[in-house]
Amino acid sequence: MAPGTRYTIRVALIVALGGFLMGFDASVISGVVGFIEPEFGLSKIELGWAVASLTLTSTIAMMLAGPISDRVGRRPVLSVAAVLFSLSAVASAVAPDFPTLVAARMLGGFGVGAALIIAPVYIAEIAPPDLRGRMVSFNQLNIVIGISAAYFSNFLILSLGQSELAWAQALGMDQWAWRWMLGVEALPAIFYLLALFFVPESPRWLIMHHRDEEAVQVMTQVSGRAEAEAELADVHASMSAMTDSERASLRELFRPAMKLVLTIGISVAILQQITGINSVFFYAPMIFEQSGIGTDASFMQAVLVGLVNLVFTVLAILLIDKLGRRPLLGAGLVVIAGCMLLLAWGFGSATYTITPALIDSLPAAAGAEVLLPLVDQTHTSDVAFREAVIAALGEEVFATHQSALVSGAIDMNPTVILVGILGFVAGFAMSLGPVMWVLFSELFPNRVRGLAISFVGLINSSVSFLVQLVFPWELSRLGNSLTFLIYGLFAVVGLIIVMRLLPETKGRSLEELEAELVR
Repeated sequence: MAPGTRYTIRVALIVALGGFLMGFDASVISGVVGFIEPEFGLSKIELGWAVASLTLTSTIAMMLAGPISDRVGRRPVLSVAAVLFSLSAVASAVAPDFPTLVAARMLGGFGVGAALIIAPVYIAEIAPPDLRGRMVSFNQLNIVIGISAAYFSNFLILSLGQSELAWAQALGMDQWAWRWMLGVEALPAIFYLLALFFVPESPRWLIMHHRDEEAVQVMTQVSGRAEAEAELADVHASMSAMTDSERASLRELFRPAMKLVLTIGISVAILQQITGINSVFFYAPMIFEQSGIGTDASFMQAVLVGLVNLVFTVLAILLIDKLGRRPLLGAGLVVIAGCMLLLAWGFGSATYTITPALIDSLPAAAGAEVLLPLVDQTHTSDVAFREAVIAALGEEVFATHQSALVSGAIDMNPTVILVGILGFVAGFAMSLGPVMWVLFSELFPNRVRGLAISFVGLINSSVSFLVQLVFPWELSRLGNSLTFLIYGLFAVVGLIIVMRLLPETKGRSLEELEAELVR
């Protein structure tokens, strides 16, 4: 491996640690929701708010991060994000009530939005064209590593809290499990802040700010002096139509010349979230509990979700510069649609029956004797079962003992749900996960790239916020089957739209793509 390639990979991996923190911060809440719902007495919308509040502020950060980074630089914005991750982790862990927890999560959301936007921009601006797809995908790889680490960390803390280990008990991992789940993120956040001191500023940002010699020094370490000077000339040529003193404005995104790339960007941004990926990532244990396997097993299967996501993201990174962006996206969407329809069928075929054995298994404090009139009644949907039990026990008691009630009453094959979820995650990891951010970093012109990615990132994050917010409500009101059916139908429609519009971008310089797609 050439020294320049080693240098570029090292820098890209450091910058992509922002993706790790984003994945960890976003997914660690999946293990927390089951604890905070009864502890704080939350409604389904409040529970959704606990998850989605982070995405709300990350949406705001996406609007601001691109323009701010265009002004002050990519690296300073990433450093601020690392500080926000650290503060959010500590504040979430010690939150005394629900509003404080939400506020702490929202603080972390600013870091999530900044890292999510700026890390792939930086990597695309420093990577050579033949490695750009793979290197930009480092960010997505680190996101899924962060997601996997969050699932494993949650499972480990839960297991330690249930163990007899003296040190785990002394640290309060039994009674404060969810606080430990949220607090451990401070460690990688501090490491990221320190590592950024070894990263140079983006060479294209330096050129935009008339610091050509510094830019050439960075690009020389990547590809050699001659190629660096040639690349400098290409960047200047792509910016020659506008004066250096002008700043990119939102109006430029809606020029007729930008119609194709903006339509593709918006379509992919919506599609990535509307198919339900963050419902799965942020509520994985809850979904698995709905199949009746119990709390401990649901946390273990969530770990499998993280591992499958990681394996197939690595596979996508290996293939994205060989097969191209378009084939991966098309194949992945087919798998996503099929798996969501499988989940809809699996949950739709389940039945729920309250038995005397189920009533005997519940603790006396639950007052389960009020369920006796419901014994041997079979419900064909989770919504009908939930309504009948809540009418008898009350919503608070049902929330506390939901896992035991569902696992004792349900009759279905939980393997179908596991296969559907893992297949869906694999399809996403091979397509919409890494491909979206690669396309965002490639499609938009140099001059407006930061602003454009912030704009489509805003749309992506807004859809994500809505999906996360309403998911607990959807499960309780629409039911598991209809919820996943809706996701599957969105995937089918998105497949048709995107495949009609999307060109192939692999192996081409950013300036070549601009010349072809923006006219």
